[in-house]
Amino acid sequence: MSLFLAKLSCKNDIDEVIKTVAEKVLVLRFGRDEDSVCLQLDEILSKTSHDLSNMASIYIVDVDSAPVYTRYFDISYIPSTVFFFNGQHMKVDYGSPDHTKFVGSFKTKQDFLDLIEVIYRGAMRGKMIVQSPIDPQNIPKYDLLYHGI
Repeated sequence: MSLFLAKLSCKNDIDEVIKTVAEKVLVLRFGRDEDSVCLQLDEILSKTSHDLSNMASIYIVDVDSAPVYTRYFDISYIPSTVFFFNGQHMKVDYGSPDHTKFVGSFKTKQDFLDLIEVIYRGAMRGKMIVQSPIDPQNIPKYDLLYHGI
């Protein structure tokens, strides 16, 4: 767990943050505190949070404390990062079948900074989906799992 990032511990906290963060990209990192990849991502998020303070608010969410959102966003792999702007879920085309979340850790701090800037600029223009600026080689590959189909 990052000591520098705010942690949301229940559905009501998440709902409140989604409703109240205005004119900034809301970044929700879903994962577990003890997971090594989550810790790697948390390090990138905490190092960039000050640089992005005018464009983004970053929070971490334990998947076990928010099962409603874990199911809603189909978080099968952790960490998964979800983005909002003014209460609207922002989607990003990473060149993968799932545009609703980023799965895994960012390879570099610059990848995360670039992504937030693209989401912010797109959202300010009214776009709900933006093209990822991240090099496709730096995007983790995974297969979608559909449960109960």
